[in-house]
Amino acid sequence: MIKKETLHLTRDSRTMTVVLVMPIVLLLLFGFAISTEVNNINIVAVVNKHDDTSRNLIEKLRINSYFTFKGIVAFEEVEPMLRRGEADAAVILKSENGNTAYQIISDASNTSMAQTATGYVESVLTDGTKPPVLMRTLYNPQLKSAYNFVPGIMGMIFILICAMMTSVSIVSEKETGTMNLLLVSPAKPRTIILGKLVPYFILSCIILTLTLIIAYAVLGLPVSLNILNVIWVSLIYIILALALGLLISTLANTQVTALLVSGVLFMLPVVMLSGMIFPIEDMPVVLQWFSCIIPARWYVSAMRTLMVQQLPASFVMTQVAVLSAMTVAVLIFAIKKFNTKH
Repeated sequence: MIKKETLHLTRDSRTMTVVLVMPIVLLLLFGFAISTEVNNINIVAVVNKHDDTSRNLIEKLRINSYFTFKGIVAFEEVEPMLRRGEADAAVILKSENGNTAYQIISDASNTSMAQTATGYVESVLTDGTKPPVLMRTLYNPQLKSAYNFVPGIMGMIFILICAMMTSVSIVSEKETGTMNLLLVSPAKPRTIILGKLVPYFILSCIILTLTLIIAYAVLGLPVSLNILNVIWVSLIYIILALALGLLISTLANTQVTALLVSGVLFMLPVVMLSGMIFPIEDMPVVLQWFSCIIPARWYVSAMRTLMVQQLPASFVMTQVAVLSAMTVAVLIFAIKKFNTKH
């Protein structure tokens, strides 16, 4: 059974290409192209009186790598430039009696850009006027977005590949009528299930290897002995995803239905409720509780602890216990439903 399914999988060159290339593309896309860092903020200045203070502040804005200084404009031009998108923020400098007051006007149609731009500008304008603060950033001192996205992408990749591909593989046997032939053969149902799942488990292990190579060698995540913990926790998550695919196969009768069910049940919750992009702590309480049934939430949390914070496995025992319990429950339920239905 394993040999049969392996041959069927390897002969489908298009599926193999998508399955192997998709994780690489997603990792590189989120690691390099998609970034939460804000750079190249277009900024203009309005000055009512040129003096040493205003010139010094403007020069700081001009040489700061986060800003693209668009020049000094009249106050009447600020709002039209913000509306046309020619500027993201404006600094109003008003000098009177030797004192310089300032006002920051920003385009808040992009909230993230507005908050970040205001913070950057304020830090530049108040430089030296406040007591120095000693700041130390742990685990991700360079504030790289890849450190945040890689664990989330891993959680999404394995759900897509393991659950969707497994469910489609089993459902395709139903559509072609070969499932009935398998069921009347001497092979027992559990043997059929094992033969279906093992090739995808091996394929998932290969994808896990490629993912870790890219994460550590290309995206620059710190390497340590914790990589062994990353592997065995990921294997639990892979088995859970395979069990979910088996469960979907018992509910769907066509490949299209299996894909739709997988996409709706896994894709959106993983992106929205796993903490991959949006912090779970900032969500409404109802969604925080609902996210507890999303396997990716626990896996992403464990991967951030192991891959980014480099903490030992004892710090992720809660996540491992939840994932293990989910795996056992889903696998038992899926096998029973498969045996009952067939």
